[in-house]
Amino acid sequence: MDSTNLFADYRRWQTFQRQDQLQREHAAALRKLADSGAMASRVTEAYRSMADKGAKESACYRTLFERKRDNGESLACEGWLFVRRVLAEGGTTRVRATLLESFTLEDGFIEPGEKTASKVTLEIFDEILVKRSMTMGCRIDRHDQTQDIRFVTFLDSVRGDLATFMKP
Repeated sequence: MDSTNLFADYRRWQTFQRQDQLQREHAAALRKLADSGAMASRVTEAYRSMADKGAKESACYRTLFERKRDNGESLACEGWLFVRRVLAEGGTTRVRATLLESFTLEDGFIEPGEKTASKVTLEIFDEILVKRSMTMGCRIDRHDQTQDIRFVTFLDSVRGDLATFMKP
């Protein structure tokens, strides 16, 4: 086997390993969010804090989400979210943000600047968790593109060096 094919196979293996890791991390974060009993109002306050810190310090937050495929399956993706503002209107809470993707199975690892950032609108809402004996929980889905669902954004994973890449 020549070295070119060997390295291509190795990079493909790394991509699948990362995909598996993100799948497990996303599932664990969703379980933790459900177990915490966090409601939409509490999550909204966290996003308001992210918007405030973003405006003051250009803070971007690591986010994991699922992207539904045409075949009905969904895979975890990773990105960095710059929260611009939180709008609460008539019982609906929406988050205006910019998403810079950093990993998808199709693209593999994406360095900042390789792919253009996209403006996103997320919707925060309460849901009934039937698998968890009818408890209430919170869910964040992309409002402007229905394929991206179940966003989990980490307050403890912040970068301040991505501002130049956050212009869609």
